[in-house]
Amino acid sequence: MNWWQSLIIGLVEGFTEYLPVSSTGHILLTQRLLGIESSAAADAFAICVQGGAIVAVLGLYFRRVREMGLGLLGRNPEGARLASGIVTAFLPAAVIGLLIEKHIKHYLFGAEYDLWPVVTAWLVGGIFILAVSFSKMGRHSRSAGLSLDSLTWKMAVGIGLAQCVAMWPGVSRSLMTIVGGVLAGLSLPAAVEFSFLLGVVTLGAATAYDALRHGQEMLAAYGPLPLFLGFFTAWLGAVVAVRWMVRFLNTHGLQVFGYYRIVLAIIVGGLLLGGFLRA
Repeated sequence: MNWWQSLIIGLVEGFTEYLPVSSTGHILLTQRLLGIESSAAADAFAICVQGGAIVAVLGLYFRRVREMGLGLLGRNPEGARLASGIVTAFLPAAVIGLLIEKHIKHYLFGAEYDLWPVVTAWLVGGIFILAVSFSKMGRHSRSAGLSLDSLTWKMAVGIGLAQCVAMWPGVSRSLMTIVGGVLAGLSLPAAVEFSFLLGVVTLGAATAYDALRHGQEMLAAYGPLPLFLGFFTAWLGAVVAVRWMVRFLNTHGLQVFGYYRIVLAIIVGGLLLGGFLRA
């Protein structure tokens, strides 16, 4: 991997991590287009540059993060409640992820069909977004629903279980947590904010886990410069994407992401069937 490839992968990661379009699927597609062979080092790089996206949300939502920090010290009850909700929502993915990680990699990331599970998830996820968006609940979710201050542990568990569905590559963690939050009763802005904050913990754990397991392998293969460049562009892409998404959702729903996923699935599926893209 050279320096410009690391820049591109970082940007793709940052732009797509918090949008309901699947950063994993986009990274896999980008690696194919750039000719980067699948390996433990390449997979670890794609995960470790998530650190840039994590730092972006920590900065953009510093007030919330500070409130939770004070809550953990017993100085902010609302912050303590939100922190408790995020930990509760994180636990299902942590437990289930450790139990089925090997099965996911074996059955969904085989040598010949890596992109097909992603294409299927893009298509099904796009249809799911449109179905939820055009339902009665979806049409009223921007103006109705609860704030984060009203989050209960039962709602957090529901969102956490929804996040587990995103272990299938291409589904999108952001999609499942946002829709899970809306279906649990949160307003769309509150569900989006909770998704961002939950992502800090979930992605942080995944990044640390892979860095410990394959960090040395990754550095031996690529060196520190590509990692630094990828981290920086992931941070930059996430700042732009998160700010845009928050503004966009103030006047629009999630439908555009549903259409995007469906069109992308059709295009990539066609390229795979035509032999123009390696699965």
